[in-house]
Amino acid sequence: MRRPPLPPLLLLLLLLCPILPAAAQQVQRQEGRAFAPADGRLLYRETHWLQGPPTARARLVLYRCADGRPFARKWMTPRGSAQTPDFAFEDARSGYQEGLQGNAATRTVYVREDARADRVSRTIAIPPDAVVDAGFDAAVLGHWDALQAGRPVAFQFLLPSRQRLVPLKLQRGSAVTWQGQPAEQLQMRLDAWFGFAVPAVNLVYARNNPRLLQFSGTGNVRDERGRYPQVRVEFPDAPVAASAAELAAARQQPLVAACTG
Repeated sequence: MRRPPLPPLLLLLLLLCPILPAAAQQVQRQEGRAFAPADGRLLYRETHWLQGPPTARARLVLYRCADGRPFARKWMTPRGSAQTPDFAFEDARSGYQEGLQGNAATRTVYVREDARADRVSRTIAIPPDAVVDAGFDAAVLGHWDALQAGRPVAFQFLLPSRQRLVPLKLQRGSAVTWQGQPAEQLQMRLDAWFGFAVPAVNLVYARNNPRLLQFSGTGNVRDERGRYPQVRVEFPDAPVAASAAELAAARQQPLVAACTG
């Protein structure tokens, strides 16, 4: 007997969602806001949808104008270790794209400078202990005890725009209080002779139930002049439950070409 076709929405969800155990299919949503460190001006908003356990997590990010309209999107899927996911980023304001894709044997990093440019790709070896994009969060959590003991952790960090890996060092800074809660300050810095010329990234994590509260450093979203500005991104609230249908809708939501006008 011929089986009836799947409903369109169910088929879409199956295509978008990685194959994970049923318990891991739960979706969470988290809101972030990016500010200019100099004057505290709101630059953009981030909405993250998280799916699956920390060791195999899919992540969708919508980058929104200050008024809430989405202008860029990033989709991350598990690949190799939790620190080295595949990802695809697109900014509709300029047409800029970057990402990493492939399989365990072959990974391809690509970049497209704007909507008029060709995509430039390069095959690259990504070690399991490297760090790709938001995989730094898995790196922090996976080495939390070592960092709390004062031991620095070294990684290779992927710079998609340069299509290369660069040495990076992650280490504990000091205990702090962040918006009334105990937290730990960490620092990521290029571990090379030219590291002094690149601003360090400062991270603040909740101490008792570790999660990212604040990111301060060079952002991964270009400004209107094509530069990567210094930002302070805050995540004051813990993730909340969301639906798979909400995730699917966010994956398809149209992006605007400008945040003003």
